[in-house]
Amino acid sequence: MKKILEVGGFLLFVWGAAGVAHELTGWFRFWGVVRRLSFLDGHELYASIVLAVLGGVMMVASDRFR
Repeated sequence: MKKILEVGGFLLFVWGAAGVAHELTGWFRFWGVVRRLSFLDGHELYASIVLAVLGGVMMVASDRFR
């Protein structure tokens, strides 16, 4: 269970950070997951920040498991 949370948290963090970098600089165009979701049009930056924070929370929470 710990490894699943670590890997999932890392992936969410990377996708969120890439989404924020894309929204602010235009880089990482192909890594963005959020911009492909049509119902988040206009809110990509906020959704990417939420993904990055959720990924960080999942990685910290994985330390609670043995």
